[in-house]
Amino acid sequence: MKLKTSPQPPTFAAPPANFQRRRLMGWATRTLAGASILGVVDPRVRAGAWAAGTDAPEKTEVKIGFIPLTDCASVVMASVLGLDQKHGVKFVLSKEASWAGVRDKLINGELDVAHVLYGLVYGVHLGIGGPRKEMAVLMGLNQNGQAISLSQQLKDAGVTDGASLARIMAEKKREYTFAQTFPTGTHAMWLYYWMAANGINPMRDAKVITVPPPQMVANMRIGNMDGFCVGEPWNARAILDKVGFTAVTTQEIWQDHPEKVLGGSAEFVSRYPNTARAVTAAVLEAGKWIDASPENRRKTAETIAAKSYVNTDAAVIVDRMLGRYDNGLGKTWDDKHAMRFYGDGAVNFPYLSDGMWFLTQHKRWGLLKDHPDYLAVARQINRIDVYKQAATAAGVSLPAQEMRSSTLIDGIVWDGSNPAAYADAFKIKT
Repeated sequence: MKLKTSPQPPTFAAPPANFQRRRLMGWATRTLAGASILGVVDPRVRAGAWAAGTDAPEKTEVKIGFIPLTDCASVVMASVLGLDQKHGVKFVLSKEASWAGVRDKLINGELDVAHVLYGLVYGVHLGIGGPRKEMAVLMGLNQNGQAISLSQQLKDAGVTDGASLARIMAEKKREYTFAQTFPTGTHAMWLYYWMAANGINPMRDAKVITVPPPQMVANMRIGNMDGFCVGEPWNARAILDKVGFTAVTTQEIWQDHPEKVLGGSAEFVSRYPNTARAVTAAVLEAGKWIDASPENRRKTAETIAAKSYVNTDAAVIVDRMLGRYDNGLGKTWDDKHAMRFYGDGAVNFPYLSDGMWFLTQHKRWGLLKDHPDYLAVARQINRIDVYKQAATAAGVSLPAQEMRSSTLIDGIVWDGSNPAAYADAFKIKT
């Protein structure tokens, strides 16, 4: 099965957010008594913790790409709240149209860093997601908060979950098409893992296509696919527009899973290490601010809903950002593992085992022909050294270990201890 890529729409830059910056800065100052406890400091008062001396950022204007998704929030809010200037840099935000576009601009240097798919960074580093270039993960931006949506037509046919999808697909009455956002990315891996956990071989039993996140709902509406995996708010949008329902959230597949990262080229980090640290510290503080209260999350939803960012109604963003879920089938719940941006730093630490997991799935599905040196690759990409410096600057605690353990939806434990055996042990694979 070949993974097909949809034509890319033109890329466009986000308009300046100066008005929103001033408005939200005023709100934060009034509401939080100066907000110094959360690190929200008017840049006109404090120019930056690292603005002078040998630790000063080498490059003070940093171009950062993002895709219109809820989980771009900490990158956007770092700019809107002035946290970038606090750390001696200025974010120039660039709204991108597709992950392929983000990849290309990181490779050719048009973007310094980006809100980007974890698996995309690893794929580019190994040359399986486009041209090969050494890459770097500076921090995790969020955990959880993605979903797999299935079409209204499947709902009408009696499909409500993975088991019922497997039954209807086994009848082989027609070809079924599913979309992910980038061949080596997180959404492809969540989709494949979930399908396989339900006895469906995504490489044999389905057709898989690549569609940019903002185009998912429109493509489902016209019947181009039967389901998709994407970040919010596009799963919520599918329900609101009555074109689909949520079959499973990604936190049901892997509780507190890694998702988007702040990523860039290894060349950028090597050339501008102080800048990389400053950018990471600013985004860390923004994630801390977002997670500090429901009110901060609501303000964030209102901000990123703007045309210059996600370009949708704030109401479509806010419920799932607060953990309030409706699956479009009549079930509602408060999710204890909804999208989070900080989690006392647990969200943001670039665990080696997280990066290694994506490599195991790349091997499982034939994107890698041979087993790589999993740990060596993860140590090269995940810049724990830069993260620790940024965490110190932002006052963020560090975990005791560089690996973590999780049990996924199929009951299989992943802890990074034997990645080759883990990758080879799956019954359903290429």
